[in-house]
Amino acid sequence: MTFPARRLRRLRRTPALRRLVAETTVTPSDLIAPLFVREDVAEPQPIVSLPGIMQHSQESLRKEVNELANLGISGVILFGLPARKDPLGSEAWNPDGVVQVALRNLRDDHGSEMAIIADLCVDEYTDHGHCGVVTDNGDVDNDATLELYQRVALAQAEAGADMVGPSGMMDGQVGAIRQALDVNGHEDLPIMAYSAKYASAEYGPFRDAVDVTIAGGGDRKGYQQDPANAREAMAEIELDIAEGADIIMVKPALAYLDVIAAARARFDLPLAAYHVSGEYAMLKAAAANGWIDGAATAVEHLTAIKRAGADLTLTYLAREFAETLQ
Repeated sequence: MTFPARRLRRLRRTPALRRLVAETTVTPSDLIAPLFVREDVAEPQPIVSLPGIMQHSQESLRKEVNELANLGISGVILFGLPARKDPLGSEAWNPDGVVQVALRNLRDDHGSEMAIIADLCVDEYTDHGHCGVVTDNGDVDNDATLELYQRVALAQAEAGADMVGPSGMMDGQVGAIRQALDVNGHEDLPIMAYSAKYASAEYGPFRDAVDVTIAGGGDRKGYQQDPANAREAMAEIELDIAEGADIIMVKPALAYLDVIAAARARFDLPLAAYHVSGEYAMLKAAAANGWIDGAATAVEHLTAIKRAGADLTLTYLAREFAETLQ
C-alpha cells in the first residue's frame, strides 16, 4: 500500500505539537462573565439551576469581580434584581438602583482595567416580566419602550458603565439609545447590541437567576427572533449597525453557530456570542451525572463558538475556564 507524502496525523502526535498548530485558541481575555447583583441580600445566594453561579450582594459582587480580574477575564456584564418592581420597571433607571450602585462600586475598584458592561433591559424590573411597556391588550409597545431604554442608558452611563448592552429586541432600540447618549455627552460610550436574540427555550435558568416570570404564562416570541430564521438575523444585524452598534451579538450560541459564522463572514464589527444559561445548565447536569467530562466539554463548547467566528463570548463558564488554565 502506498501512503500519501502528507500525513495529517503527524502534527497530532503529542500535546505540544497539537498546541503549535491549533487554529483556534480560547483565552480568558476572550470571555465576558455575566453576573447577578441583588438588592435585598447581605450574602450571595446560590442559583439552583445554575450550579456555581450566585445572586450577589454588592460586597460579594466586588469580591467576585476582583477575583475574575486576577484570572485575566476582561469584562463582566451586570444584571440587577431590584427589591421593588412596577409596570414600567422604573428601578432600571433609578440613579440609586441596584445596577447603578454596582457600576459605581466597580468603577471605583477597577478604573479602566476591567470592562464593566450593563445589560440594558427592563424585564428584571417589571412586575409583568416583559421587556417593555405592556398595553391593555397584552402586547409590548415598541416605541413607548424605546423611551424607557433611553432613560436606562443614561442612568447606566452616568453611573460609570464602560458599555451598554440593549437586549430587549425592540425595533430601533440601538438608534434611540445612541441618540440619547450622544446628546447627553456620552458619545464615546459603546453599544453592544443583542442583534440576533432568538426566542429560545434555553433561557429558563436565567429567569430563575433574575426572578422573572412572564405574566399569564406569556412569552417573547412577538419580539425575539424565530429560531427557524437565519436570513432574518442578517437583517437585524444590518439595522443595528446602521443605527450605531459598536459590537453585534448572536444569542444563544451553540444552536446558532451557523448564524455566528454567517455574521462573521458578512460583517466586520466585533462579534459577540452568548453561551446562555440553558447551555451551561445542560453541561453541568450531564457532568454531574458522570455522562460527560464537564471540563473538557466546556473547552470544546467555547472553542466551537470562537471557531465559528465569535470574537467575544459571554459565558457562565468564564471563571472555571480561567481557573482551569491556571
